[in-house]
Amino acid sequence: MFTVMGITGKVGGAIAENLLAAGKRVRGVVRNPEKARAWADRGVEVVESVYDDARGLAEAFAGSEGVFAMVPPDFAPAPGLPDQRRTIAAFREALESTKPGKAVFLSSIGSEQPSGLGLITSTHLMEEATRTLPIPVAYLRAGSFMENWLGALDHIRTTGEMPFFYAPLERRFPLVATQDIGLAGAKVLQESWKGERVIEVDGPKGGTDLYEVAAAFGKALGREVKAVQLPEQAWQGVLEAMGMPADRTGLYIEMVKNFNSGWIHFGNPGTETFHGPTNIETFAQGLKEESPA
Repeated sequence: MFTVMGITGKVGGAIAENLLAAGKRVRGVVRNPEKARAWADRGVEVVESVYDDARGLAEAFAGSEGVFAMVPPDFAPAPGLPDQRRTIAAFREALESTKPGKAVFLSSIGSEQPSGLGLITSTHLMEEATRTLPIPVAYLRAGSFMENWLGALDHIRTTGEMPFFYAPLERRFPLVATQDIGLAGAKVLQESWKGERVIEVDGPKGGTDLYEVAAAFGKALGREVKAVQLPEQAWQGVLEAMGMPADRTGLYIEMVKNFNSGWIHFGNPGTETFHGPTNIETFAQGLKEESPA
């Protein structure tokens, strides 16, 4: 039995799909069982628990060969990351009390850095809190999700412009499709090791420049799409227009600045690598089926 947090999301769902394809039994931890009905229909055991409830998570983790754990994404967290800290403390306590065979965590590129991470601070805190667990642990340090641009599809279709916070446009950034994180996670969960592993997860090229991203989206959408660099002075207004509260943009801006400076990077000593098969061209072909955001 493998327990998967976030099974109704893209990464957790992809891990569960790969485990089921390998003939493994899967237990999904969900906050709303109604959203997991399709998984239950496929034989997944569904356990209801909020993510900051150590007792509920312990019930879900008990007897597991392996656990996939993650902090739910939040692009505008409260100051001091209180929700993220409660979740990390809860699943650390649950893992320590139940001692499953291993735990694999969704982490992020840059999580080894002690500061200057912005939103990635939550995965840094998670790694720091869980690496002393009395079970084997592994961290999937994922590159930037290709899916992050899907929310801009309507703008791209309408204007023929694809705006980027990342800079410069010609730099090769590590990108990854969530389905490939699922491949990596399911693979690692079925392996055996002692102690700690860190795996840097990205696509097949080991980096994609933003002109390539715009060209791939344009080909998929059937129109010319131009890569556009957002000037730093415009970031605040753009984020607010995207729905982010004005007083909660700071962590996102800090993260992007330190991606662009190179502080947040791959190629760290002592890490493994996993290159997923999905390149940006293949990923973009799925846009033909996407409805405007």
